[in-house]
Formats: sequence, C-alpha cells, structure tokens
Amino acid sequence: MSHVELKFTSRSKDRRLLPQVILRMLRLSCLRGLDWHVTSWTILQSTMREINPLSHHLPKATFPSCRSLKKIHMSHIRTSAQGFPPQHCRLPWLLGEQRAFYSQGSSKTPKLGSTAGIKLRTRLVVMLLFGGGIIGTWWYVYQEKQQKIQMQRMEQLRKVAVGQGDFSLLDHTGQRRTKRDFLGRWVLLYFGFTHCPDICPDELDKLTNVVHTLDKDPSLPPVQPLFITVDPERDDVAAMAKYVKDFHPRLIGLTGTAEEVKQAGRDYRVYASAGPKDEDGDYIVDHTIIIYLVNPDGLFLDYYNRMKNDAQISESIRNHVKNYVKLFPD
Repeated sequence: MSHVELKFTSRSKDRRLLPQVILRMLRLSCLRGLDWHVTSWTILQSTMREINPLSHHLPKATFPSCRSLKKIHMSHIRTSAQGFPPQHCRLPWLLGEQRAFYSQGSSKTPKLGSTAGIKLRTRLVVMLLFGGGIIGTWWYVYQEKQQKIQMQRMEQLRKVAVGQGDFSLLDHTGQRRTKRDFLGRWVLLYFGFTHCPDICPDELDKLTNVVHTLDKDPSLPPVQPLFITVDPERDDVAAMAKYVKDFHPRLIGLTGTAEEVKQAGRDYRVYASAGPKDEDGDYIVDHTIIIYLVNPDGLFLDYYNRMKNDAQISESIRNHVKNYVKLFPD
C-alpha cells in the first residue's frame, strides 16, 4: 500500500492551508480502508506539529481539537475494520439502493387486495355461469314436460264428448250463430236462465269481472263471453237482449227452440230440469252451475264451479292462453 507524503513549511502563514489538509484527510479516510486511516492519522500528527506555531494566528472555532479529531478517526477505523465504509460514506449508496429497490419492486409486486378481488370475481362469475346453466336446463326440461302434458290433455279432450257438437242458436239480436262462428277465439260459456233469482246473476257478474281483468292484459287475446239459456220457453230473443245489457258489453245471449237448446246442453253435459209452476206460472230451473272454458280450436279445456272466484279463474285462463298449442291447422 503506497503512502501519501504531504510537505508543509512552518513559515507558511496561509490560513486556508489547515482546512484543506483536514478535508483531504477526511476524504482519504472515506475512500480507503484501515491502512489509509492509520497513514492519514500519522500524517495528520506530523502536520499538526509542523503548523503548531501558526495555531495562535487562527480562531479557535476554525478547526476542531486533536481529541475530537481522534474520536472521529477512531470511529472511522472501527467501521473500516468491520469491512464497511464509514457511515457518512455509505448513506448515499444506501439511499440509491433503496430507491432502486422500490423503483424495481413497485412494478413487480402485486397488490394483495386487487389479487383477492380478482379471485373473488372469478369465483362469482363461475358460480353464476354454473347456476345459470342448471336453471336453464331445468327450465327447458320443465317446459318440455308441460307441453307434453298439454298435448296429452288435448288428445284426451278430443276423445271425450264434451263440447264436440256444433250448436246452432239465435243470438240476442236475432242472428243465427253456430259454434264455428267462435272458432279462433277463447270462449267463456255459461248455461242459465233470465228468471234465476240469485245464482245466475252472481255467476254472470263473476264472468264479467274475469273478462274485464283479462282485457287489462295487452298480451292476452280478447275472451268472448257467451250465455246460453236452459229455459227457451221464457227466454226468447227480446228477453235475452234485455238481460245481457246488465253484464259485460261483449256478452252474447243465445236461445232457440227447446230441441236446439237441449242439444247444445247435451254437448256440454249440462243438466237442466224445470221445477213445478206456482199460481203465477213461475218456476225455477235446476241446472248445472259451471263456467266452461273453450279454446280457439273449439275444444272444452277447463271448467270453474261456484267455489272459484274471479281472481282464480283469471289466473287459470291466463296460464291456459300462454301454454296454448294449436292442434288443428288452418
């Protein structure tokens, strides 16, 4: 290891010399190891002896005492002896290393919260897709089953005798009407008579409420209400025209001869029997109290007795209309 030789003359009176020497010694101590510290300390001692006569020309605060310098160099020596550069020399390196570390690590280190959020969203998407697939499959199987049941019921209705006949009656305007006139429309059919004291008006009121309720749903086709008399002897065209005015405006009253009315009732398995007459010639007709639902194919589809209210009937008809499958091509 080479040594540095610095020469100073005792005759020099330059006050700037001493600070430069001290700064040079400190710089050398930062750049070298233990050998440099020992050499620097030796040179410093010899220099201080040479410039000692000049010390009384300099202020006391210009440079530290030899004791303080010795403490500073001893701390440098201990640090260098451990294999590390002095503290004040390492600080810039450490700051640079830390800045480099954070600048490199900030772009590579993932955030824990964002990673957990991505995993949670992925699981939710997978669960939704899986659940949606199960629900879609179940709904498809359910619809297929309902259509199959509907087709089976239609086939059964075609085999039964209910509503299979083609009636021919007069409406309340005197016009001849047959069953074919109402094909392609949903029909609510009720059998009764105009002299009925309470049951027939109640049932026709309920039928009117059902039609009004269904008319409020624009997705449903209009339902045609029909009223066929079971008392053709008293319910002529004029009586029917007067009677139907008290109910739904689309209600059509149908009447005819005793044989025509009897044939229409027979097609729908309607029971009707006139009771004995009183002194005024008035009598009561005992008959089946049922509202029939007929689909656009002219087939009897469902019926509603007195236990069904208008809300239940409306909901049932709505379901029938939505699940309707046309059987006969045009």
